[in-house]
Amino acid sequence: MSEAGGARILIVDDDVDVADTYASQLEETYDVETVYSGPAALEALSPSVDIVLLDRRMPKLSGCEVLEAIRERGLETRVAMVTGEEADFDIIEMPFDDYVQKPVTEGALLGTVAHLVRCLTYDEQLREYYALTSKRAALIQSKTLEELAESDRFSELEADIETAEAALSDLVADFDPTDFDRAFRDIDRPDPTTAD
Repeated sequence: MSEAGGARILIVDDDVDVADTYASQLEETYDVETVYSGPAALEALSPSVDIVLLDRRMPKLSGCEVLEAIRERGLETRVAMVTGEEADFDIIEMPFDDYVQKPVTEGALLGTVAHLVRCLTYDEQLREYYALTSKRAALIQSKTLEELAESDRFSELEADIETAEAALSDLVADFDPTDFDRAFRDIDRPDPTTAD
């Protein structure tokens, strides 16, 4: 992590006003760089980037392609997809750490970044668990109970979460309470696997 100014954040969004707004909300606390395209993101990426706030839909090179490049390079960067696109089952295979739907309030943005900064210090198992629960929460917000109950991919995601929970028993004692709440974030909706 960058020592001066805390974590180094790369904001990637083709909407200049949105990207600059995020930057102005974060720059007092973090070392922030803003780029406005996928190709510019690839140029700016380096091992010194701790967190990427990544728009999913961009011309020339999509956020999904940038995310793939981040993982192919083996960077330990935490990535939040920040998008106007409603979550669909395809996000289950995407290797991001959080999925935040636009419009994003300043409080939600600061909370997401603060959580990802804490995740930088956590074990890989915990990072994976948070990513899985983030996908589950995004899908619960965007899909009906029937769609969730009928999806084999969602059932596999639920099974992966159960497996990850079992593997985390030794880490729970060191879990930050706010991260515990975020990982178990549940909408007030019934369990989709028990829907009639």
